[in-house]
Amino acid sequence: MVRMARRARAGLVLFLVIFIGAQFFRPDRTNPATPPGHSLIAKAPPAVGSILDRACRDCHSNETRWPWYTNVVPTSWMIANHVHEGRDHFNYSLWSTYDEDEQDKFLAGMCSLPKRGRMPLPSYLVLHHEATLSAADVATLCGWSEKMRDMLQ
Repeated sequence: MVRMARRARAGLVLFLVIFIGAQFFRPDRTNPATPPGHSLIAKAPPAVGSILDRACRDCHSNETRWPWYTNVVPTSWMIANHVHEGRDHFNYSLWSTYDEDEQDKFLAGMCSLPKRGRMPLPSYLVLHHEATLSAADVATLCGWSEKMRDMLQ
């Protein structure tokens, strides 16, 4: 019994040392500057801009909000990785840098992915219930993205 208590205590101390030490290895959590007018938000009507801000901003723009829990390892590593992957896939802050084919593809995805429940990611929605898209939100995004696609052609 005493032996088990010592092992448990040693395990706890080891865990705490590793956990505290890991806090010194921070991921990149920056928001790069975005030139005014380059963002897709600038082209969106207020209703669409509000949906993009609520449900897409944190992972697909240079305006990520970094809540307190993004300062705690290992959560910070996971969230920073999600943000970097999201920005690499599509960053609406850099909208004007994409060519027309890419813009068309992204606009199509703005409709199809939420319709299929693939965006926002379910793992994001666990902590951000406000990002859940209603059927009306999806319809608004789809209607607007279709109009934008028509304007590209």
